[in-house]
Amino acid sequence: MVFIAVFPAVRNLFRLSYFFMIFLSFHTWNPVQGLGAMEWVGWENYQLALTDPMLWQSLWNTIVIACLSGIPQHLVALPTAYLLVRLGARARHWLSVAFFMPYVTSTIAVSMIFYVMYAPASGIINKTLVLLADASLTQWAFAWVHEAMPIRWTQDNALIRYSVSFVVFWKYVGFNIIIYCAGLMTIPKDLYEAARIDGANAWQQFRYIALPLLRPFIFFAVTLTIIGNMNLFDEPYVLTRALQQAADNGMTISNYLYRVAWEWLDMGGAAAVSWILFGIIALLTAIYFYLFGRKGLEEHS
Repeated sequence: MVFIAVFPAVRNLFRLSYFFMIFLSFHTWNPVQGLGAMEWVGWENYQLALTDPMLWQSLWNTIVIACLSGIPQHLVALPTAYLLVRLGARARHWLSVAFFMPYVTSTIAVSMIFYVMYAPASGIINKTLVLLADASLTQWAFAWVHEAMPIRWTQDNALIRYSVSFVVFWKYVGFNIIIYCAGLMTIPKDLYEAARIDGANAWQQFRYIALPLLRPFIFFAVTLTIIGNMNLFDEPYVLTRALQQAADNGMTISNYLYRVAWEWLDMGGAAAVSWILFGIIALLTAIYFYLFGRKGLEEHS
C-alpha cells in the first residue's frame, strides 16, 4: 500500500486493473488460451453467477461463519480489554502480547495446526474429550462422547462451520482486544474516580463510562470484522483440504470465487463474482454505517 501512495505509476496501474476487471466481467476468457480468446458475453456472467445455487450457498456459509466468529470476538474482546487496563501497565503489556500473537502468526500455519488438532482419530480435541468422558469428576457431563466418536470436525458438513468459526475467532480476537485497550487508555481516569466516589461498582463503570466512550472504536473494529469475514478464504480452504471435504457448508464466497477462476479457468465469471462480492460488502458496510455510524446514531437517538 505504501508503493501505491508514493509512486503515481503504480497507483495508475491499480486504477487500470479495476477498469480491466469491469471489462473482463462482461467477457468469457480462459487465460491459458491468451488474450485473443476473450469473447464478449454481456451480462451473461452475472446472470450465471446469480442463478448458481453454489454461489448462494457459499454466501450463506460466509454470513453464518462471519456471525459465529465475529460476534463472539467483540463480546470477549470488550470485557477482556477492560480487565487488562484495570490490571495495570505491566500485566496489560504481557497479556496483550500473548493475545496478539495469533493475529501476527501466519493464517496458513494456524489453520494447519488446527486441522491436526481437529483430526478424528489422533487430534488433541477428540483425545481430550475422551479423557473427560473417562474421568470420574467429569464423566456425567461427557457421557455422550464415546457414542459420538470419532467426531469429524472438518469432514462433517454439520460441524465445519463451527470448526472454521472457532479458528477465525481464536486468531482475530486478540486484534480487537488491542483496539479496545487503546480506546480505553484514552478515557480520563478522573471519570472512573468520580464514578467510584458516587458508589459505582466495576460493572457500572464499564457499562456507563467505558462502553459509551468506546463507541467510535467499536464502530471501527466491527467494520473491519465485517469486511474481513466477508473475504474469508484461508481458514476454510485449509480446513476443507482445498474444498475436497465438507465443501457444502465450508466453502465461503471467496473460495467459490477461487474455484471459478482457477479450477474452472473462467476469469470472466470470476470477475463478475468479485464485483458481486464487492457490492455485498459495500451494502453491508453501508447498512452498518447508517445504523451505527454518527448520522445513524443521531437519527435513532
